[in-house]
Order: sequence, then structure tokens, then C-alpha cells
Amino acid sequence: MSQFKTLLRNLGPGLLFASMAIGTSHLVLSTKAGAQYGWLMVIPILLANLLKYPFFEFGIRYTNVTNKSLIEGYLNRGKGYLWLYALITLVTTFTILAALYVVTSGLFINLFDIKADLIHYVALGLFVFISILLIVGRYKFLEVSLKFVVSILFIALIVTTALVVFNGKVSPVSDFSPPPIFNEVGILFLIGLVGWMPTAVEASSWVSLWSIEKLKVTGKKLSLKEALQEFNTGYIMTALFAVFFLIIGWMTLYGTNTEISGNAAIFADQLVTLFTANIGAWAYIFIAVAAFATMFSTCMTAHDAVARVSIDIIELLFLKDKKYNKKLYFSIGVIVLAIINFIVIAAFGANMGQLVALATFISFVLAPVIGYMNLKNVMSDDLPEAYKPQAGLRILTYIGIVFLSLFAVYYCVMIFK
Repeated sequence: MSQFKTLLRNLGPGLLFASMAIGTSHLVLSTKAGAQYGWLMVIPILLANLLKYPFFEFGIRYTNVTNKSLIEGYLNRGKGYLWLYALITLVTTFTILAALYVVTSGLFINLFDIKADLIHYVALGLFVFISILLIVGRYKFLEVSLKFVVSILFIALIVTTALVVFNGKVSPVSDFSPPPIFNEVGILFLIGLVGWMPTAVEASSWVSLWSIEKLKVTGKKLSLKEALQEFNTGYIMTALFAVFFLIIGWMTLYGTNTEISGNAAIFADQLVTLFTANIGAWAYIFIAVAAFATMFSTCMTAHDAVARVSIDIIELLFLKDKKYNKKLYFSIGVIVLAIINFIVIAAFGANMGQLVALATFISFVLAPVIGYMNLKNVMSDDLPEAYKPQAGLRILTYIGIVFLSLFAVYYCVMIFK
């Protein structure tokens, strides 16, 4: 019991990782995977979580041992590494945040029965509100609020999944024909699913920066074993959530020829209906609030992380030996990100499909590159030999890099042939 209390008290970066990951990849892609392709899609979901695990684990390992972020490690490997990561961050920033805010705006519109054509104004309001929360509340507010939100969602998902399984699978329509997975459409969906499951690999540096921030807030340094235990708890939670959403999509939609909409407002209604159809109309408001709170917390964590990463990159590249107000720069970063991503949403409209497709493609293609950079960090002289990953974890890393590289090359061949 005392170990469990210690784990709860230590929850921080792993919890933020779980909250950030349980966003588009779970609510949209896992649900859609089950709805369109059935239970077999649990294989790529679990495979993606397994093969990407070392990339994220290295973020915790490197920071805990060296007290430096992964981004500082990239600079130690050479300035070219840091410039490459800066380019990746620049490209993905405009797609990931915009996609998250579009989905969240759709859930808000569904929750309060607002006209769908007002989604831009809802997104603007969310950008303003979340920016204020991040600037005023900062890391401590994130951690405390997310312990509550993730706990509520976990309970809601367990109950809903159990009820869905108890009620049994929906009867397929008479003319239903299972869609092929290994055609062009299926492969493209697989790439999107694996690319953003559990989340983008570049988020490994986000976890690293949250670890540093938690140390600043608490003043207590965890042992490597404690830090990895905390992170593993959050990581396992993200995998379970993905499977739960897959089961719900499979049991309630697979075989009905129902197409998951690319429109944020329509998708939000489909999603909440999935839950309430198996619990009852009385639960609609509770499920809608839980779904919105999930995406809201995802927006907060991703917005916070991208702002921290951007400031860290700018500091290391341009402000290394200069004094500056880091809190002020963080605030400016949060506001600039809000403005840029609102412009992206205004340009793309409410069609989140294009945003998600672009963001998942970039994340997937660049995942093996970042994975290799993270491996170089933890195998460098920055870490004493005793703290470097053991052979099993290194082998899993190489397998993940090769697998994701081959898949990415195949995808590029399909696109540019």
C-alpha cells in the first residue's frame, strides 16, 4: 500500500504523457480502427506501443541521470542534430496542435449544441483560455488537474467497455463485406495509426522537459527506478486506453458500414453516441463532458510541451550565454503558438481529417530518425555505463527503428510512385 501511495505521489511526467497521448490517436484513430477493420487492429496498436517504448523511455532515462533534457543531448552530439530536431518541431507544431484543438472544438460544439459553422470561434476561445491557464498555472496546475481528469476518464472507459462487451457485438448489415487492410487505403490508415500511436516520437523530448520541471517544482530527485516506474505506469495506461477505444469501435460499429466523419462536429456526435448507445441516453451529458475534458487536457499538455521545447531549442541555439526571463519567453511562446495554430485551423476549416493525415505522416516518417538520435544520447559518455540501457532494450530499439524505417520507405514509394 505504501508503494502505491509513493507511486501516486511521484506521478508527473508519465501522467502528462498519458494525458497528452490520449488524444487524436485514441479518440479518433483507435475508434476508427475498430469500427472499420475490427479487432485485428489490436495487433498494430500493441506493436506500435511496444516498438516505440524505448524512444520515450530514453527521455526519462537521459534526463534522470544527467539532469539535462534530450534536446541538450542532441546539441552535445552535434549542432546538426539540434537543427534537425528544430526543423521537425517546426513542421509538426502546426499540425499536431491544430488537429487537437479542432477535435476539442468539435466536442465542445456537440456538448453545448452550438452551430457547427462557429467552430473557428470555439477554437479561438479555447486557445485564449488554455493559454491563460498555462501562463498562470504552469506545470503544477497541469499535474494536479490531470490526476483528476485521467482518473475520471479511466473509470468511465472501463465501465463503458464492460457494458459494450456485456451487450454484445452489433449485428452486421446483410451486405457487409470486410474492407481489405493491405490495399492502398488500408496501408495509408495503418501508417497513420502506427505513426501516432501512442503519440509522435518527437514527444520523447516533451517527457524529458516535464521531468526537469517536476524536479524544479518538488525539489525532490527520484531514483532512475522510481522515475521509470512512474513513466511506465502512464505508458501502460495509454496502451490500455487505445485498446478500450478499439473495442468500443469494433463492438458498436464494425459491420454496420458506418463511416467515421472527417468533420469535427459530426465526429464528436458519433463518438459520444457510441458511448451512450450502450449505457443509455441519461449518460449523454456525462460522457460528453468526459470526452471533452480528455481532449481539453490533451490540448493543454501538448500546448505546454511544444512551448517548452521551442523555448529550449531557441535558448540552446541563440541564447546559450545570454541572460533572459524564461517565464516571459514561455508566455510569449504559448501565445505565438495559439495564434499560428488558429490560422492553420481557419485555413483548413473543420475538416480535421487533412490535419490528422498530415501530422501522422510527418510523425511516422521521422520517427526512426528521432529514435536513433535518442539512442545516441543514452549510449553516449553523458551516461555512466551502469545507467545505459541493457542489451534487451537496445535490441528492441533497433527492431523499432528498422520496422518504422521500412514502413516509412514503403509509404513514400506509394505516395511518389
